[in-house]
Amino acid sequence: MVSEDLTPLLDHLESSGVSRGQAARLVDDVLAYFSETPEEFVRRRHRELHRDGVVNAVAFSVIARELAARPVAGPRLSERQIRRVIYG
Repeated sequence: MVSEDLTPLLDHLESSGVSRGQAARLVDDVLAYFSETPEEFVRRRHRELHRDGVVNAVAFSVIARELAARPVAGPRLSERQIRRVIYG
């Protein structure tokens, strides 16, 4: 559940017509999405890109760009570091 320090955000969302319960679920989902560690993000995105048929050479550069552009960016990882996260 959403912590008390996010009450002003919930109040704001509720004032725009979203119910308190919907606002709390939305905030929880967003926080969970952005709470991924860089390693979890890299592995998840690699699975998604691989499933979509993207070859590793392209996937690694896509992941590096996306990781750097996240609102709470993780460390910059080289393509080599990304391969190590994926394959150990």
